[in-house]
Amino acid sequence: MRRDEMNPALRLALLGWRVFDGACRLVINLVVVFCVLAVLLILMFPRGGPRVPRGAALVVAPSGVLVEQLSGSLGDRAREELFGGGENETLVSDVVTAIREAKDDDRIAALVLDLDDLAGGGLTKLEDIQRALLEFKGSGKKVIAVGRSYGDASYLLAATADEILLDPMGAVGIEGFARYRMYFRSALEKLDIDMHVFRVGTFKSAVEPFLRDDMSPEAREANLDWLGDLWTAWLDDVSAARGIPAGQIVAYVTGFPELIAEHRGDTARTALDAGLVDELVDRLEFRERMIDLVGSDRHEKTFKQIGVDEYLEAIGRTGRPHPRGGPAVAVIVARGEITGGDRPPGEIGSRSTGALIRRAREDDDVKAIVLRVDSPGGSAFASEEIRRECARAREDGKKVVISMGSVAASGGYWISTASDEIWAHPTTITGSIGIFGMFPTWPRLLDRLGIHADGVGTTPLAGAARPDRPLPEALERTIQAMIEDGYRDFLERVAEARGLTVEEVDRIAQGRVWSGIDAHELGLVDRLGDLRQAIESAAELAGIADDYKVRWIEKRPGWREKLIAELMNSRVAAALRPHGGVDELLARVPAARRVLSGLERFSKLDDPRGVYAMSFLPVD
Repeated sequence: MRRDEMNPALRLALLGWRVFDGACRLVINLVVVFCVLAVLLILMFPRGGPRVPRGAALVVAPSGVLVEQLSGSLGDRAREELFGGGENETLVSDVVTAIREAKDDDRIAALVLDLDDLAGGGLTKLEDIQRALLEFKGSGKKVIAVGRSYGDASYLLAATADEILLDPMGAVGIEGFARYRMYFRSALEKLDIDMHVFRVGTFKSAVEPFLRDDMSPEAREANLDWLGDLWTAWLDDVSAARGIPAGQIVAYVTGFPELIAEHRGDTARTALDAGLVDELVDRLEFRERMIDLVGSDRHEKTFKQIGVDEYLEAIGRTGRPHPRGGPAVAVIVARGEITGGDRPPGEIGSRSTGALIRRAREDDDVKAIVLRVDSPGGSAFASEEIRRECARAREDGKKVVISMGSVAASGGYWISTASDEIWAHPTTITGSIGIFGMFPTWPRLLDRLGIHADGVGTTPLAGAARPDRPLPEALERTIQAMIEDGYRDFLERVAEARGLTVEEVDRIAQGRVWSGIDAHELGLVDRLGDLRQAIESAAELAGIADDYKVRWIEKRPGWREKLIAELMNSRVAAALRPHGGVDELLARVPAARRVLSGLERFSKLDDPRGVYAMSFLPVD
C-alpha cells in the first residue's frame, strides 16, 4: 500500500510512533553518554582526595632530573605518563614548597629522603632543596636519608639529614665535577666533510669538537676554573651540613681505590668507616625502624607516610600560585635552549616567552617581573627578540629582575641584559659572551661516491649556500662579518647594561664561561642569591615590599588539553589498561620515544641568520 493510500489516522499513528521511537533513542543515548562521563569523572576525581595522616613522615623521593619547569605541555606529560617514554623530571619548586609547608604542619612528624631515583640536577637546584631541608630541621623534626647508593647529587641532599642510612650492599660514589666532550675533526676528515666554522671569542669552545680532536688550552683553563668553583661550593655545602672537614671528603674521593682495597671490595663498609654514612640498613630494617618512629599504616602495611605530590594536593598547593588582585611580582621561567617561534614549556621560544613577558607587562597589578633564566642560549635573533620584550616592560614602568638558575650563559645572558638587576647563585654558570655559526659542506665526499653537483645561477650568491658545493670564499667573508657584527652587538648590550666600556666587556667576554661568584666579582651580575631573594628585591625596587603577591605567569593550557590530560590521568589509565589494547601500545611507544630522543641539539638551531649565542653546557 502506498503512503498516499493510507488511512489518515494510520498515517498519524505511524508518525507518532516514529517521533516516540526517535525520542526513546535520544534519551537512551543521552543516558549512555551521561553514564560514561559519570564513570570518567569518578575515576578522575576520586572522592575526598589524599589526606595527611597525623604523625606521618613526608617522603621526599625526587625522580629523574631536577628542573625549574617541566618539559612539554600538560597533554604531552599526561601521554608520557600513560604510554611511557620521556625523561622523568621533578619540579624543584614542588619539592621546596612541600618541605617548607611540612615544617610547620603538626601532622608531619618527620621527613624521609628517598634518593634512589634522583638522576641529578644543577647545583643551584640541589642547594635550593638543601636550604629547605635545613629549615625543616630547624623545627626540631627529624630528617632521615635512605638509599641503596649515593652519588654527587643525592649525597649533597643526604648530608643534611640527621641520619644517613645505606644499604649493606650499597656505596657512596662521589666523583666530583667534570667536563668531557666528543671531538670529530679526524672523523670529518676521513669522511671528506668540511665544517665551516665562524666565531668570535678565544674561549668560545662550543664549536671546538668540529675543529679539533681535543680540548684547547683556553677551554681547558676556563673549564677548570668554573668547575673548581662548583666543586669547592659542593664540598663546603656537604662539609657544613654533615659536620665533617672538607679534607676528609676529598681524601675519601682521591683515595677511593686504596680504601676499597683495604675493605676487600666492601663499598658500604668503606663509606661507613669514612664517616659518610651513619648505619648500614636494608629496606626491611628501615621500614621497621620508621614504624617505631611514626607508627604503622595497617592498610598499606608500612609506616605512616605521604609523598610530595599527595601532600601538595592535600594542602591545596598543587601548581604554582596565580593570585589575582592587588600589587604583584610576576615570575616567568625561561628554561631550555632559545629558538624562534612558539615553544612548549621546557624550551624558550621568542614568541611564546615574549608573550608571557607581554602578559605581565600589560597587567596593571604587576609592578615587577622576575625572569628566572635557566638556559645555555641559542639563536641570537630569538635572544634579541626576548630582550626587547624585557626592555619594553621597563619602558612601561615595570621593574625587571633577572634570577639566574643553574645555567644562564651566552644567549641566556643576552636576554638578561635588559633588566634593573641581575641575581645569580654562586654556582650559576654564566657569561660565555660570544657568537658562532657553522655550515657543513661535503662535495669531496660526494665526489668520492661519483656524485657531482653542477648548475647555473643568476648571481654569484644564487645556490652558493648548498652543502653539496664548496662554500665560496666571498660567502665565508660575508658570514664572518655577520658573526663579528653580532659579537659587537652583544658587547654593546652588555656594556650599556652593566655600565662598562665595550673594551672592558671584551676582556671578560671572548666566549669565556664564569661561575656566579666570579661573574659577581667581574660585574656581570649585581647580587648573589636565590629566586626567593630576587623576588623580594624586585618587590623592593617596585615599592611594594610591604604588601604584594607572587604570580607565576605560565602558558595556559586550552580546554582540549586539560580534557586530554584528565582522560590520560594515571587513575583513569589504571582503570582502562586491562580492558583494551593499551598494553600492546605501551610496549611499542617507549621504543619510538627513545629513537626520537636521540636527535641532536643541532636540530633545534633555527636562527634566520645562522648566528648563535650559545654555550654547549648542560641545560639542567
